[in-house]
Amino acid sequence: MKSVLIYDEEPVIRASVKNKLKELGFDLIFECHDVESAVSTACENLPDIAILDAAAPRKDGLGAAREIRQKLKIPVILFMSVCDPDTLNRAKKIGITTILAKPFRGQDLLPAIEMAFARAEEVDLLKESAEELKKSIESREIIDRAKEVLLRSKGLSEPVAFRRIQKLAMDKQKSMRQIAEAILITEGV
Repeated sequence: MKSVLIYDEEPVIRASVKNKLKELGFDLIFECHDVESAVSTACENLPDIAILDAAAPRKDGLGAAREIRQKLKIPVILFMSVCDPDTLNRAKKIGITTILAKPFRGQDLLPAIEMAFARAEEVDLLKESAEELKKSIESREIIDRAKEVLLRSKGLSEPVAFRRIQKLAMDKQKSMRQIAEAILITEGV
C-alpha cells in the first residue's frame, strides 16, 4: 500500500495532484492545507513520500520539508512557482531531490516520484555502506589492539598473533572482533 502526503494551500492544486496520484496507484493520500498540519500529519501517518508547496504564506514550506525529512527520512518533492538560487540552495541542503514547477502538469508527477524514490534508496544504500565501513574499521582497530597485546604479553610475532585470534574465532564460532574484545578485557586493556 503506497501512501503520500500532499500539502498545498490551493484546493484546486491538491485535488489535481490527488487525482493523478490515484491514477498512479497511491492508496492512502493525506491532504493538508497548511504547513503545521502537514508536519503533524506526516509524523502521525508516516507516508512513503511527501509533496509540499515550498511557498507557504504563513510559514516557510521549506522549513516543513526540512522537519519532515529529519523526522521521517522520506523523499520530499517540492512544488515551486519561482525557483531563486537561495531557495534552490536551501532545498539542496535539506535533501530535496525533486522540484516541480507550478503550474503543475500531471505528466511530470510520475517521473518526479520515481526519481525521488530512486534518490532516497541510493542515499539509504550509501548510509548502510558507510555504516558497514565504519564497523569494519572499528573491528580492524580492535583486532590490531588485541594483536599488540598478544605481541607484548605472549611474545608472538604479528602474523602468529593474528592467526591465533583467527583460529580462536573459528574454534569458538565467534567473530574475530569478539575474540579481540575478549583478549582486551582479559588483559585489562
